[in-house]
Amino acid sequence: MTEIQPKDPKEMVRVSISEAARLFGVNAQTIRRAIQAQEVTYVVVAGRYKLNFESLVKWSQHHTTVRNKLMKNGIGQYVDRWKIKNPLYSPNPKSIKKTDNKPSEPKQ
Repeated sequence: MTEIQPKDPKEMVRVSISEAARLFGVNAQTIRRAIQAQEVTYVVVAGRYKLNFESLVKWSQHHTTVRNKLMKNGIGQYVDRWKIKNPLYSPNPKSIKKTDNKPSEPKQ
C-alpha cells in the first residue's frame, strides 16, 4: 500500500490496534492481519503500533465484511444518532459554500 502523506503533519490521526478494533467493530486480530499484509500504514511508538486512521478507513471500505461490521458493530451504528434533527442547530444552508463540480472550459 502506498504511503499517505498528510498536508500538515498535525492533521494525521493515529490509533492503537485496540482502538481501531473498537471503532471498526472487528477483532484486534483482524487489524493485526491487515498490518501483516501491509494493507494499512503504521508507525511504532514506544513498542506499540499506531495506525494511520485514513489508511484504516480506506482498508475498511475495500473489504465488504469489515465495512458491514463497521456499520453494525463499529462507529457506524451511531451515525443516525448524530444527525441534527432540530433546525435551530442545523447549519444555515446559505453559510455553506457550494462547490462547482462542472469541468472548466479551456480559454482560447
